[in-house]
Amino acid sequence: MYKTNAEAEAMVKELRTLVDSTDQVEVVVCPPFTALSTVAAALKGTRIAVGGQDVYWEDQGAFTGEVSVHMLWGSGCRYCIIGHSERRQFFHDTDETINRKLKKLLTSEVVPILCVGEMLADREAGKVEEVVLGQMDRCLAGLTGEQISRIIVAYEPVWAIGTGKTATPQIAEDVHAMIRKWLAERASPQVAEGVRILYGGSVKPDNASDLMAQPDIDGALVGGASLDAKSFAKIVKF
Repeated sequence: MYKTNAEAEAMVKELRTLVDSTDQVEVVVCPPFTALSTVAAALKGTRIAVGGQDVYWEDQGAFTGEVSVHMLWGSGCRYCIIGHSERRQFFHDTDETINRKLKKLLTSEVVPILCVGEMLADREAGKVEEVVLGQMDRCLAGLTGEQISRIIVAYEPVWAIGTGKTATPQIAEDVHAMIRKWLAERASPQVAEGVRILYGGSVKPDNASDLMAQPDIDGALVGGASLDAKSFAKIVKF
């Protein structure tokens, strides 16, 4: 929950001058709902895509405060984050409701970015595999291999978000490899190879290259460092 329309527009106008010539990396920005149309207009004709921060699973109706996939698409969104740890923690999103959101997104052309990750207590109790793969299993329940191939997964260890703590490249790689192995068993090795798995958790310009060098880390879900155009651009161009 950062940036007014004017602030978001100024930020992406600066960002596009810094990264639009970069054709080796796919870049997506996910502003608040109120700034989606403004940001999409400012980025029209650039390589930078726009995403939403959440979605509801109904097309319309008496659901005050919610946003449908059609509203996202009409505002210029081509991606949408679901299951972010803050949505789970503060707004009571569950794996079951995230599954409904995921299935709704898959009826559209909006690409889902599904977030999974463990709390610090889970890691200290040795429950990383149980928690993360349990989330994957419940969030992807009822999906075909073809549908799974259209999803982006983001692993975000909750203990490393906004805390300044970052999972070491090896810790992050271990979980990414675990998720990819699960995808191979749940869908197919081909699907697992094709699904992009992002790391999110205090990604900054000074640690991005070491994280992205890992074989199973395909990109980053950037939080605080994305609020400043120059900082975000350094991550894109590391």
